[in-house]
Amino acid sequence: MPERRVAVWRSAMLPASETFVRNQADAMTRWQPIYVGATKTDSLLARDTDLIAFPSAADHRAFLRLRLTGSSPQLHRTIAGVRPDVVHAHFGGDGWLVSAAAARAGAPLVVTLHGHDVTRQPASTGPKGVRYRRNLRTVFRRAHLLIAVSSVIRERAISWGADPAKVRVHYTGVPLPATLPAMPKRYDVAFVGRFVEKKGADDLVAALASLGRPASAVFIGDGPHLAEMRGYARSLNVDATFLGAQPADEVYRILGESRVLAAPSRTAADGDSEGLPTTIVEAMAMGLPVVSTVHSGIPEAVDDGVTGLLGPEGDRDALAANLRKLLDDPDLRTSMGAAARARAEANFDVVKQSHGLESLYDETVAGA
Repeated sequence: MPERRVAVWRSAMLPASETFVRNQADAMTRWQPIYVGATKTDSLLARDTDLIAFPSAADHRAFLRLRLTGSSPQLHRTIAGVRPDVVHAHFGGDGWLVSAAAARAGAPLVVTLHGHDVTRQPASTGPKGVRYRRNLRTVFRRAHLLIAVSSVIRERAISWGADPAKVRVHYTGVPLPATLPAMPKRYDVAFVGRFVEKKGADDLVAALASLGRPASAVFIGDGPHLAEMRGYARSLNVDATFLGAQPADEVYRILGESRVLAAPSRTAADGDSEGLPTTIVEAMAMGLPVVSTVHSGIPEAVDDGVTGLLGPEGDRDALAANLRKLLDDPDLRTSMGAAARARAEANFDVVKQSHGLESLYDETVAGA
């Protein structure tokens, strides 16, 4: 049993889209992760072993106090009961929620910044924006280490007041299958992600409709625009299968049955943007070339012309052209897919990256 314990904190434990939280902590070997949340989310990633600070409806007032003040005796007791050597929060807002409890427990705070927490949220207008920026500055001050999932996210955090000396870029990583079995291809194009504006699913549907060649697509995920995208695909006669949210092993299986991953991310109207989408790295791990955009940290994973093809954000013609180029050229798909797998092995293996995270915990404890 590892001697040191890390309380892995996510206020909503745990949305189905946040496989990166589980993958990263589950791969650790020297530190024992204890998953702690404010409330339990009914999803494929929820576990009965998750420690929930506010498990019942009767806890609503206590949870509201935490959200308003950043402090709660109930949360303090929960974190103290874990006896953590480090508290690791995912997302800046969640880091603020748990920062007082971490300090009370005498545990240094590590916060991973993923994207919207330093893009859309601090740019909010009115009292909500003022409050979020104040809380973000507080967590920047209280955190012993800030982890950015890409260099772009690091720069955004610094622009909102984070101490550059505290902010380290560390890629989360994904599981890498030991071998890539040859599987019959059922789909030409795969999309994996939430149906929200920044994921660009509507750009993909429009691009598929304009390919000028038959192409089958599979869409995995849920979100507020799912029904709209289903209707949009039907209206354009796109051959699209929508599977909803799927467990991680099923996502990998479907990626193995696909020829190309499309991830047409863009900056949403409210400023929301990606950090570095996990699904891109998962596809690379499966040996798929990626068609995506020059957006946020994506070029840190996808080497344009080597491991995939990148186009401008929101450019549906460029997206269609890049998809067509790969779908019409099996040799190019093979070479880019092999290069993508090699890139994933070198930079995004969750085992290597999680061991690196444990070393960051060691440094944090030593310097606290």
